Amino acid sequence: MTESYHVLAQLSPSANTLTTLYTAPALTTTTISSIVICNTNSVASTFRVSIKVNGAEDNIKQYLYYDLPLLGNDTFIATIGITLGTGDIVAVQTNMTNISFNLFGVEIQ
Repeated sequence: MTESYHVLAQLSPSANTLTTLYTAPALTTTTISSIVICNTNSVASTFRVSIKVNGAEDNIKQYLYYDLPLLGNDTFIATIGITLGTGDIVAVQTNMTNISFNLFGVEIQ
């Protein structure tokens, strides 16, 4: 088995659009160690994070964070141990532009 620790994904998505941040590659198990969300705007925003098991359609049961508030010029950091299987998707959404999502972890092949 090969372990690769690195930045899994970085994204600043369009506003009000559920967007794929990361998809676990084939023949790989991924463990997410942390997710960091940064609001570079001076006004408050909200964000969502969901896990779509094996690429499932959007469903309320998938959400880890749903419209969580994030103050202007602030950062949210979650140290979390989520294991993803092949094809699992981390999806994100925010209500405004200039919000960045960074995902860190390890891919095991």
